[in-house]
Formats: sequence, structure tokens, C-alpha cells
Amino acid sequence: KQRPDKDEQALITGWIRHTLDDFYSNAPPDPGRVTVRRLNRNEYNSVIRDLMYVDFKPAQDFPPDDSGYGFDNIGDVLSMSPLLLEKYLFAAEKITDQAVLIPRRGQSLRQDQLTKFQQRYFRYPIPPKMRRRAAEGFVRPFMRRAYRREVTNDEVGRVLRLAKVAVDDGGSFEDGIRLAVQAVLISPHFLFRWELDGAPENPKAIRSLNEYELASRFSFFLWSSMPDDRLLELAGKAQLRKNLKQEIFRMLSDVKAGALVGNFAGQWLQLRNLEVYQPDKKLFPMFTPELREAMRRETEQLFSHIAMENRSVLEILSADYSFLNERLADFYGISGVKGNSFRRVSLRGIPRGGILTHASVLTITSDPNRTSPVKRGKYVLENILGTPPPEPPPDVPSLGETGNNSGTLREQLERHRKDAICASCHKAMDPIGFAFEHFDAIGRYRTRDNGKLIDASGQLESGESFMDAAGLRQILATQKGDYFIRCLTEKMLTYALGRGLEYYDQRAVDRIVMRLKKNDFRFNELIIGVVTSLPFDMKRGDAGK
Repeated sequence: KQRPDKDEQALITGWIRHTLDDFYSNAPPDPGRVTVRRLNRNEYNSVIRDLMYVDFKPAQDFPPDDSGYGFDNIGDVLSMSPLLLEKYLFAAEKITDQAVLIPRRGQSLRQDQLTKFQQRYFRYPIPPKMRRRAAEGFVRPFMRRAYRREVTNDEVGRVLRLAKVAVDDGGSFEDGIRLAVQAVLISPHFLFRWELDGAPENPKAIRSLNEYELASRFSFFLWSSMPDDRLLELAGKAQLRKNLKQEIFRMLSDVKAGALVGNFAGQWLQLRNLEVYQPDKKLFPMFTPELREAMRRETEQLFSHIAMENRSVLEILSADYSFLNERLADFYGISGVKGNSFRRVSLRGIPRGGILTHASVLTITSDPNRTSPVKRGKYVLENILGTPPPEPPPDVPSLGETGNNSGTLREQLERHRKDAICASCHKAMDPIGFAFEHFDAIGRYRTRDNGKLIDASGQLESGESFMDAAGLRQILATQKGDYFIRCLTEKMLTYALGRGLEYYDQRAVDRIVMRLKKNDFRFNELIIGVVTSLPFDMKRGDAGK
């Protein structure tokens, strides 16, 4: 059938875009709703570390968390199974065994014998007549930290009565404390992040978060953990909103901000896939667990450097430096780097730069025995530009099933694209993927494929031409920089909110993007923009659709 020409298509799409922009600008504000969500495995481990001062990860044997919108902290997919509930009960016992030391019968504890947890809350020796007061002085501040809010007298009383039951049954003071702590650790108020509404059935009831709720959103966003004493103190004084910027700087400089690298960047950039990737051992015997770890560390360290030093987020694509140790530097063919420690290394004069030429990304976007321009192109479209290609039609044969596998991979794919159905998807992905053909399936640089010189040139659908990965990187960081900034903003806001974005979030995304543009794309401006945005700072009734 006859289709509109390019000018007519541009006219129609321009009208649609203008109409939607006008709607976004004038529609009533809508912060959206977030499902009450439980702590995922990473968050549970981090909270237990910070609350109980124990040095192990009790969630290691929990069932895997489901993911939604690319992240495992999405409320709608964090279900609670009977098996997981049993794991919580067992974990609470195991945690208190380590955190609360019980003296032998007839003996008492000295202060220097106490665990870190006990040292925070108790001063030994505790005379028998003072034990009830000591328990009361412990329960309220502990529950306040565990529930991440102020607690009621009724809540405190129930836990104290439970501790008394343990003592009345012949247990020690510490037995009572253990039982009280276990009760808190299996409470829904600990395991779930609550943001209770005054009018949950009214979808038009929009309200600002109280400061304790804001503190939780803030800390779980940047630290994947509970608010620390500083945040809870500011929230209790209603001073947190007034000090958000200072707290962002403080929290990003804390070692716990590594969680943003591991949990956000690790999922956005799909670095977690590196743990399960298994290249062909015959073709790539040099791919060892140590090299795998070095690959992951390189990408994490670059992201962390940009975040901690408040650099432009565009350097994620354009950085002419990286962080290498001797093993990875040798793998890249870079001399002068000695030892296992990672340090900043200039990449000027070599064909690498930005995360897209990191061995980690090149490896997870390959097949076990060869490169995959299709996977690499799809990765860039989805995770860098935010313009995913359409889903492939059903029953399309893979490259290996199409017959002739001679020549370079580029030549094989060109034969594959002769099918019009295949070409509809591949024309967007393949040119991007071809740019990285100088890097093999585990990211080593090469000049030939199947004995033939590699052609890494290409042209994007929008018309920009490049000769290799360096040329494509330049285009992505400049002409396509707006796409990358918007994609990163949408990914970060999704992660921070714990829900997928909706049409009414477009206004918030636009404002964050504008903030970045006005402030040289600095990383802190991205964080400030997210934390001060309408959907992060407010919520509406849960009944709203």
C-alpha cells in the first residue's frame, strides 16, 4: 500500500510530538504510585550489616529476586513466597546468634566481651534491678532504626512483653533481647518499605512524603540500605529537605555509595551477566575468573570515578582513560602497568575509550564462540540511546542456520539481511554492531576476521557515518548525546522510584535533562534532579490507575 513520504511523515510526527509536549506541560501533576515493596536480597544484606553490625550476608541463600524494567528493586515484582518467609525466620535466628552474645549459666558478661551490636546499646555490667530499664532503653531506638521511622508506645510494648516471656521461661536477659530482635527482623515494618496514605482509595489524594519516608527513599536509592543516624536525625527535626544537597555530597562520598555502582550500574550496563558468561574454552583459554573480575572492576571503577568526582556523565561514553591492573592492561596490550591494584591509565593513541570498548561490555554482547554485531547494536540502542529495536518476527532463522558461513561476519550478516523481514530489524542494529568488529568475543583487539581485513565502518539510520568504534563513540557522545542523557535519566529515575515510568513522568524526565544541560552534565546534578523531582518527593493514592 502507498505510504506517506518522508515530508508527510515528519509533519504528522511533529504534530503528535507537539500535542504530547503540550499535554505534558499542562496536565495536572501526577507523582504516580509505588507498590509497597519488600527489601530485595542486596538491600536486606546491607540493612542487616548497618543495623546489626554483623559481617556476613544472610540473604545469600534466599530465592532470587525477580526483575522488572531492568532492575531487581521494582515493587510490582518483589513477591513474598512461603519459602522466603521461612528463610526470613531462619535468618533472624542466625543473625541474633551472631549479634547477641549470651553468657554461660551463672556467669555475666564484661563490656569487652560484647559484640558491636551489644556495645552500641548496652553498658555492662547490668544489675538485675536495672535490666527492665535497660531493655526499655534499647527497644525504642533499635525499632526506630529498624522500622526507619518513629515507633508507637504500643509497638514498643508488644516487643518488650515478648522479651519478658523469654525471661519468665527461664532465659537470661540476653535471651529476651534475642527474641525481641528476632520479632523486629521478621516484622513487615522491617521487611517492607511502607509509605502509608491518609486516603489510599482516593487516586487524586496527592501528598508529599513525610521526612522519614523521604529519608528511606533517599538512602535506599544511593546506598541500597537504611537511613543512617544523620538522616534519621534530620528527618525527626523536619530538616532533611532543607539539607538535601549537602546530604547528597556526604552520601556519595561514603563507601556505601558503592551500592549505586554495583546495583544501578551493574544492572543498567548488564555487568551482572558477566558472572554467568562462558566463552568457548578452546577458543579463549585466557578467559580466567581473574580476568573476568578485572573486566567487571574496570567498568565499575570508571562509573564510580565519574560519580565520586562529579564529572560529566558523557564521559561514560567518551572517556579517554580507564582503570586497569596489570592483568587487564596486558590483555589490552598496554605496557607499564604493574601489580593487581587498579589505577587510572590514559587510553590516548589506542583504539579504546568509554565503556563501549570495555572488555566487560564487549564480552556480554558476544556469543560464546564469536562476536555478535546484532547483540552489540541492540545493546547500544536499548541501554545507551533508549531506542530499542522492534522484536524479531517469529520463526526467523539464526545466522548459523542460513547456510553459507564463509567470509567475515559482516559478509555473513549482509547475506542474512537480504531477507526483507530480517532487514527491517537489522538495518538499525547491524551498523552499530559492525563498529566494534575490531574487538573479538572477549574484547581483544584484532584486525582480521576469517583471514580478511575487518571493515568497521557504517552509517546510522539517521545518516551519520563513521569508520570505526572511535568514530561511533564520538557521534554517540555529541550528536546523539541528548538520547544518551535522556536514556540515563530514565534508567536512574526508574531505579530510584522502584517502578516503571509512565507517560505522566515525562515532565519530570524533561526537567532533569534540562538541569543536566545547564550544569555541564555533572553527575551530582543528575542525583539532585532525581531526588527533588515530583515522583520522588510525592505520591498519590494507591487506587489510582
